[in-house]
Amino acid sequence: MNPSQPPVRSGRTAARSQTRAATPRRTPAQKRWTSARAAGGRGTGKGLVIAITGADTDLGRGLVARLTGHPEVAQLRPIPAGEPLMADLLAGASVLVHLEISFAAEPTVANVPVAAAALDAAGRADVPRVVLCTSAMVYGADEANPMPLDEDAALRAAPERGLVAELMEIEDLARAARPSGAPALTVLRPAMLVGHGTDTVLTRHFESTRLLHLQGVRPAWQFCHVDDLLAALEYAALGKVSGAVTVGCEGWLEQEDVELIAGMRRVTLPSSLAFGAAERLGRFGVGGAPPSELRYVAYPWVVSSDRLRTAGWRSAHDNTSALQAMLADLSARPSGGHRTSLGAAGAAVAMMGTAAILRQARRRRRA
Repeated sequence: MNPSQPPVRSGRTAARSQTRAATPRRTPAQKRWTSARAAGGRGTGKGLVIAITGADTDLGRGLVARLTGHPEVAQLRPIPAGEPLMADLLAGASVLVHLEISFAAEPTVANVPVAAAALDAAGRADVPRVVLCTSAMVYGADEANPMPLDEDAALRAAPERGLVAELMEIEDLARAARPSGAPALTVLRPAMLVGHGTDTVLTRHFESTRLLHLQGVRPAWQFCHVDDLLAALEYAALGKVSGAVTVGCEGWLEQEDVELIAGMRRVTLPSSLAFGAAERLGRFGVGGAPPSELRYVAYPWVVSSDRLRTAGWRSAHDNTSALQAMLADLSARPSGGHRTSLGAAGAAVAMMGTAAILRQARRRRRA
């Protein structure tokens, strides 16, 4: 080779330099998307391509961990909460699991608009399947409910506002989109969520000094540990279950069992008095939950998990261990400060109800 001639590779290097110069810089959003995809891994190129919104939430991280390296998954597309969900991000996806949703006592996510954007993007990208996570609360809590409720039972919740109203609206949006060729839909409806620091209006009921109990009503307590919900989400993402899918520990606990395990006592009030007090408190802005959500700590809403069990899923927790996990979380939280919650509302209802009963007793004595 003539040493005076420039090496061939110098021309290639120059061409690459020109190409790099002509390539536009990636935006911060594109860089975050590339990083998220790399974290999920591409797999073997065979199997499902699963996109997960809210991949940086507790549920999202847990599901990504369960699906990473799974033999049935070719690629994970973790999408962080707050990332604009454009249809091109879902191109070629087999399924979208929407987990950018908040069940917290003080929600940090605009649940309905975010879910609507996810459903719209999935439709425009022709994603074959969508998995949503709502709650078994959509069935409604009622003393006439069969135990357990059938997964295809009518949704009888009638909330005026709050979390349950949002979840009902999300399910309505998903069902309304289906006739126009929207993706096939799987909706997971867990029982009362507990574990791993879960903080909801229902768990806060146990922060009160007494458990509210309605006269003549036998509540049934059923829980769903976050670990069991993650296992159910894995089944749904892989297409092992479809349609309406309930998730919960097998069976339920009676009020006496819960009181014994929690080391708490009850305060018993007539239903009319309790809900009347809750409505008056709601008008004054006491308690973060609407009065209708008081029903979920008073009446049964037990679910079966039949579709999951038929597919081979089994809950790792029973109701006792799930309740104990919730109590451990509550004991580890710092006390003090004002926390608007169903627990606070329940305590206030109990105080108002007890005061009303005492006034009635005094009037009877005077008569």
